[in-house]
Amino acid sequence: MKIFQCKTQYWLFPTVLAIAYVCTIVQAQVASPTRLRYNVLSHDSIQISWKAPRGKFGGYKLLVSPASGGKTNQLNLQNTATKAIIQGLMPDQNYTVQIIAYNKDKESKPAQGQFRIKDLEKRKEPKPRVKVVDKGSGNKPSVPEEVKFFCQTPAIADIVILVDGSWSIGRFNFRLVRLFLENLVTAFDVGSEKTRIGLAQYSGDPRIEWHLNAFSTKDEVIEAVRNLPYKGGNTLTGLALNYIFENSFKPEAGARTGVSKIGILITDGKSQDDIIPPSRNLRESGVELFAIGVKNADENELQEIASEPDTTHVYNVAEFELMHTVVESLTRTVCSRVEEQDREIKASALATTGPPTELITSEVTARSFMVNWTHAPGKVEKYRVVYYPTRGGKPDEVVVDGSISSTVLKNLMSLTEYQVAVFAIYPHTASEGLRGAETTLALPMASNLELYDVTENSLRAKWNAVAGASGYLILYAPLTEGLAGDEKEMKIGETHTDIQLSGLLPNTEYTVTVYAMFGEEASDPVTGQETTLPLSPPRNLRISNVGSNSARLAWDLTSRMVTGYRIVYNNADGTEINEVEVDPVTTFPLKGLTPLTEYNVAIFSIYDAGQSEPLTGIFTTEEVPAQQYLEIDEVMTDSFRVTWHPLSADEGQHKLMWIPVYGGKTEEVILKEDQDSYVIRGLEPGTEYEVSLLTVLDDGSESEVVTAVGTTLDSAWTEPATTIVPTRPVTSVFRTGIRNLVVDDETSSSLRVKWDISDSSVQQFRVIYLTAQGDPAEEVVMVPGSQNNLLLKPLLSDTEYKVTVTPIYDDGEGVSVSAPGKTLPLSGPQNLRVSEEWYNRLRITWDPPSSPVKGYRIVYKPVSVAGPTLETFVGANINTILITNLLSGMDYNVKIFASQASGFSDALTGVVKTLFLGVTNLRADQIQMTSLCAQWQVHRHATAYRIVIESIQDTQKQESTVGGGTNRHCFYGLQPDSQYKISVYTKLQEIEGPSVSIMEKTQPLPTQPPTFPPTIPPAKEVCKAAKADLVFMVDGSWSIGDENFNKITDFLYNTVGALNKIGADGTQVAMVQFTDDPRTEFKLDTYKTKETLLDAIKHISYKGGNTKTGKAIKHVRDTLFNAESGTRRGIPKVIVVITDGRSQDDVDKISREMQSDGYSIFAIGVADADYSELVNIGSKPSARHVFFVDDFDAFRKIEDELITFVCETASATCPLVHKDGLDLAGFKMMERFGLVEKDFSSVEGVSMEPGTFNVYPCYRLHKDALVSQPTKYLHPEGLPSDYTISFLFRILPDTPEEPFALWEILNKNSDPLVGVILDNGGKTLTYFNYDYSGDFQTVTFEGPEIRKIFYGSFHKLHIVVNKTLAKVVIDCKQVGERAINASANITVDGVEVLGRMVRSRGPNGNSVPFQLQMFDIVCSTSWANKDKCCELPGLRNEETCPELPHSCSCSETNKGALGPAGPPGGPGLRGPKGQQGEQGPKGPDGPRGETGPPGPQGPPGPQGPSGLSIQGMPGMPGEKGEKGETGLPGPQGIPGGIGSPGRDGSPGQRGFPGKDGSSGPPGPPGPIGIPGAPGVPGVTGSVGPQGALGPPGVPGAKGERGERGDLQSQAMVRAVARQVCEQLIQSHMARYTAILNQIPSHSSSVRTVQGPPGEPGRPGSPGTPGEQGPPGTPGFPGNAGVPGSPGERGLTGVKGEKGNPGIGSQGPRGPPGPAGPAGESRPGSPGPPGSPGPRGAPGHLGVPGPQGPSGQPGYCDPSSCSAYGVGDLIPYNDYQH
Repeated sequence: MKIFQCKTQYWLFPTVLAIAYVCTIVQAQVASPTRLRYNVLSHDSIQISWKAPRGKFGGYKLLVSPASGGKTNQLNLQNTATKAIIQGLMPDQNYTVQIIAYNKDKESKPAQGQFRIKDLEKRKEPKPRVKVVDKGSGNKPSVPEEVKFFCQTPAIADIVILVDGSWSIGRFNFRLVRLFLENLVTAFDVGSEKTRIGLAQYSGDPRIEWHLNAFSTKDEVIEAVRNLPYKGGNTLTGLALNYIFENSFKPEAGARTGVSKIGILITDGKSQDDIIPPSRNLRESGVELFAIGVKNADENELQEIASEPDTTHVYNVAEFELMHTVVESLTRTVCSRVEEQDREIKASALATTGPPTELITSEVTARSFMVNWTHAPGKVEKYRVVYYPTRGGKPDEVVVDGSISSTVLKNLMSLTEYQVAVFAIYPHTASEGLRGAETTLALPMASNLELYDVTENSLRAKWNAVAGASGYLILYAPLTEGLAGDEKEMKIGETHTDIQLSGLLPNTEYTVTVYAMFGEEASDPVTGQETTLPLSPPRNLRISNVGSNSARLAWDLTSRMVTGYRIVYNNADGTEINEVEVDPVTTFPLKGLTPLTEYNVAIFSIYDAGQSEPLTGIFTTEEVPAQQYLEIDEVMTDSFRVTWHPLSADEGQHKLMWIPVYGGKTEEVILKEDQDSYVIRGLEPGTEYEVSLLTVLDDGSESEVVTAVGTTLDSAWTEPATTIVPTRPVTSVFRTGIRNLVVDDETSSSLRVKWDISDSSVQQFRVIYLTAQGDPAEEVVMVPGSQNNLLLKPLLSDTEYKVTVTPIYDDGEGVSVSAPGKTLPLSGPQNLRVSEEWYNRLRITWDPPSSPVKGYRIVYKPVSVAGPTLETFVGANINTILITNLLSGMDYNVKIFASQASGFSDALTGVVKTLFLGVTNLRADQIQMTSLCAQWQVHRHATAYRIVIESIQDTQKQESTVGGGTNRHCFYGLQPDSQYKISVYTKLQEIEGPSVSIMEKTQPLPTQPPTFPPTIPPAKEVCKAAKADLVFMVDGSWSIGDENFNKITDFLYNTVGALNKIGADGTQVAMVQFTDDPRTEFKLDTYKTKETLLDAIKHISYKGGNTKTGKAIKHVRDTLFNAESGTRRGIPKVIVVITDGRSQDDVDKISREMQSDGYSIFAIGVADADYSELVNIGSKPSARHVFFVDDFDAFRKIEDELITFVCETASATCPLVHKDGLDLAGFKMMERFGLVEKDFSSVEGVSMEPGTFNVYPCYRLHKDALVSQPTKYLHPEGLPSDYTISFLFRILPDTPEEPFALWEILNKNSDPLVGVILDNGGKTLTYFNYDYSGDFQTVTFEGPEIRKIFYGSFHKLHIVVNKTLAKVVIDCKQVGERAINASANITVDGVEVLGRMVRSRGPNGNSVPFQLQMFDIVCSTSWANKDKCCELPGLRNEETCPELPHSCSCSETNKGALGPAGPPGGPGLRGPKGQQGEQGPKGPDGPRGETGPPGPQGPPGPQGPSGLSIQGMPGMPGEKGEKGETGLPGPQGIPGGIGSPGRDGSPGQRGFPGKDGSSGPPGPPGPIGIPGAPGVPGVTGSVGPQGALGPPGVPGAKGERGERGDLQSQAMVRAVARQVCEQLIQSHMARYTAILNQIPSHSSSVRTVQGPPGEPGRPGSPGTPGEQGPPGTPGFPGNAGVPGSPGERGLTGVKGEKGNPGIGSQGPRGPPGPAGPAGESRPGSPGPPGSPGPRGAPGHLGVPGPQGPSGQPGYCDPSSCSAYGVGDLIPYNDYQH
């Protein structure tokens, strides 16, 4: 390659030669070169030119490479070059050119293109120059010329094209892909017997657009190419290749044997999954692969996919506009390869080929199974066995030699179905696959888990070994709340099946789970539970040797694990607290005690895991005794013996002193504790001595002194001396015996007094001390005359004292000497330090004082905000504390006081500060009239931000929470020219910091010229009465684009413009834009005028992302349709969904739920939307709710129709509802009163029971239930002028015989406005209202047809009201009509009530009991004529009526009996947090324990029968427990032992249904609780005056499981049968009467015909309960009734005997009790256990219980009717028809 730059210099490159020369010099920055052009110079050289980029750059890189693959040549040029000549090119070869500007290490985007010299020469002839423009030019290329090459080979092929339809292509480029495909198809001779072409498109999931056999002509294929829809999604090329391998090259898809198979892949990016195995599978199965890459495709990946050689099978172009340049080369190569393959196939056809046969699987285990097959015909080189899980997964394969016909598939997943295919591989082809499936077995699990050898901190676990296991995984965790996350695991080898779990917490219940491991796969678990032993305290405390200042403790050892003991003893008033820790001994002496003091002592056993509960005791020290006598005997001339009564041996040592009475030296001796005499020797003869004896106590103090006087004998004296008893001196000598009195050794609580003794004849010293202020309570201490110092304590700190010492002689007192002294002030803690600062806590540390302390008191309070002063106490050995629950960024004043014997020290004070949890640099931007944005610098630890904007004018707020990485948030729907306060709260997990706020003002409204006011679209006529909550959901995904999004907003503008009134009095509008995450643009109550709403629609910004419609619909339901967002009760809820593609998540489930909840959903699909998905989203009928347009310009075609349908649905006067498969205008009154299955439990006084056919639910309104709703929520716009009221109801035996309103509307003064009155006594029906002139009008209907509705069966009642007539239709038969005037509308300030008695006055009247199954008001007078009464047995026509709910076929009677329940499984491996499951049934009861005292009030029982009892008032609600976290329920655990009663916990989440348990015997009766709310019927009690019931029959065999209903009594079954029979008898009375009279009786008890009813008697007093009868036949399963409130908790019962293990798991711990009062500064003895907390709130309702035996037939013929009344028919409720 030669480059000419001024001087002709050149560098030679291996393949091409280029010449570059300087044309211009441009100085610019790095940017892309543009205007890439080509000029042919000769047959093998070309000149490339370009326009230099603007800005500064250092030079160019010119890259030239063959388009079909090959080496890329690079040439570096100076920045002055704008042209280059390339030489040595091949005229027929396509080349790719890229020119890149660079500056140092930065490069521009390339200007790139393709050329072929031959093409340029052809275009050069008619035109002077053809401009081929690259991406940088920005111009679209002209449509490529028609492909001139046509494959004329007679060989045929099956060609499957796989097209990338991912988002990165885009709609515009996909049109170029369609053009490329059209040119490709045109080049082949296409037909059903010629070359066949199939096509698949892929992104995240592949799909077949058409199979090989779909079209029979080329024109049909080309037409399909032109209409190929764009799919959109991710790029999963490997999945798509595997998809066409499994689906496209199959006979059923049109693939032919003996025909060349070609696969062509077109993609624009790197695959997001593995492409090597699927592409290898295709190639090995005989498919020749071609790969065409565009733009960002990975060339190495294309080479991995394509067949060899790469030079002819891989194509790569830089832009979609250049795809046409490779069509001819590709078609030529494909054509030639088809010819070659055809020759190879014909050659191999001479050899016999075919697939293997008879696939057999055997030797199935959990990890493997064997595959056998019969050999394929011919010469098979090898067999390829492909297998993969049916539920999806990566295929694996095994290749074996052609002589082998079996293989073992290993390392499989347990309990998994695998698909297996065996292919025979021949030299030039491969056979079809022989296919089959097999399911691996479950992994064997460990069994017989036993937990034993339980100690305080360990237990052992053993189990039976599992064959083949590679090891075991043991998980164990405490079940105690707060510790449940502390799970530990242990992995051990397969040889160990008995291990010890150590390091456990004492007295804690643990769950132990054992998994058998097979490699990385775990078996099902086996689980056990066991509680560790509590730490054992010492036992049998014995207190002995109690003296005045000591005692000895002894106790018994209880555990070898004890490491020591902690002994705490203190006096009763707590002023003296002592603590000592000793080694593991069993006895210890206490010394230094205060005499005559009661002591509490507590001994704790210390273990490695903590300390036990204390062993406690009390004792009182004795008084310090004085010696009772002191005797002197055995007197000699130089000695005598002193004898005394000894003190207790534990009191202390004795000090004996003696001194000559008339002066001399004092001598003393310390004696042994138990010594009671001493001989004093070395005395002077004939000398009188004073002898003193005292006891020195352990604390250094001395006891009272006892003295005696004795005289030695003279040398000539021989008589024995007499005993001299102690006497007091008689006289005193006035002398001075003290010198140098000093007070020193000052401390905060003591002083030491010292003096010199100047007179040896002093007998004692009297020391008096008192405060200098003259405290009258002076203290006196006597000390021996030989003692010259005394320690004064305890004294007040920092106090001056006066100390006086007086010598005492035998004959009196000497001269007193005084001296002052002052105690030191209390020394407090010092050197306050702060560490571990965080946003809500910090640690403070201090240095302890030098003097002893009992503990510390820490007081802290925030500096700048009001708040309580908080304090805490710590022990004496602690000098640091972590203070928690502080405010972020807050200064706190901290004071630390040392608690000392004489009081609290001065405080150590300081100011500490927590870290600031808040944003910085908060500012506002993009300030508009109705919106503004807040921006801040993110906090490094933030996990979320809560942003609040508050209007200063009206204090209205908006609040949003965003992620911790977000630094910006915008608010919309603001008021123009208004001041707002923007506050940002930074959150760190559960911590929220203080707000950081700014003030900002929105832009004022622009001043509009008076001649150009804003144009507001006028409301359309059909929308003038519209009143709804309307939400628009707009797809904002990448596939929409900015331009089309603007068309959507225009469409919304026109649709909303057609509405009349916007706001709370009209239609409220909200909008959500959805992609990956939905974004609420504005809520329902954001805008109050049409002008501001339309302005907001115009300013919605395009979001971009993927399409997740299901998530968005759920967001709308949970976020927008609630009171906080402005949703109104009784107003139609309408959603309009606009999308252009298929959702990437599930929309069916949430759409069904929304539709069933009464939402009206309109679905609008554009372009590539999935119509079937739209049908699932939209309400029914689809013709009214689903719209589809080809593009965004076609919105105008559906605009008028959509507006009409939406406004008709949005009518509050007569909203559109879906009823019995039809869309009708009207009101579903049952839903509006809450009488539906999901809401009835919250309506007081209502229970759900079976209705007609026992499959429809009905609702019993109990006496005085007075069910009501505000009229404004039911009929916010009043009633229409014409309507039909429909009821399906039943009068009950206990319905009073007086008039009541079945339904009526009252005004705010409780005056009736409109309603229907039934007179149960007079058997009449009355309708009333006010006419247009304001006059009250009533019409009454009576007669035989009216009377039958009072006979106690279900009847359907229609009351048709128009402007002139009121008609009554009973059971779909008109029975009367009356003339009325046109009705006036109602007021909506009152209530609507069901069952209210006419005699009631005021808002709190009485109501009657009755059953209501259906209640609707239809805005039509023709509804009664259309109704077929399919709910009534006597009128049901099976041919014209829809199937009954939960109907079943008779073939189900052939089912076998239910098998026994399997053994309970253990919990599964820990999985992710799951959704809330359903409540499981109750497990089996344990055996009956001994009867204890009355237990606490139990939870509400199941619904009781509709007896004669009076409904009680509901109990007070219980306190709510703490909410537990929902976990994924594991499989059913094995039965666990019954533990001691735990604290009441909060209700848990609903779990999966458990296994049916067997019933246990009844437990003892509990106390009577407060009556609960009415329940569903239970078993009926014995019958009253009609006669006693006969003996019970033999129970029948267990029947099939029935549909869900309510538990019924025999009386209810009879009622259903009577209801059926009554309808039949009305139409066929004569026929059935004859039959009934001829039927013989088979009953042992004949019921007599009852007479007419008498007057109801007064309620009698309750009779004595009879003995319990045998159990009746179980009735239909029922729904649970309203849960009653829990009653007050009773006294705790005596613990019963341990029952058999039950099935279940421990509930969560209840809330903690309140904190106790602060104790003393030192830790006290633990108190007794607290009383149990209050019972938690009732749990969720349970699912129905197990099915009982089948009940009586649902239909009856005359014979079945006679089973309830032999002979003549006995009408129900004692009324004659």
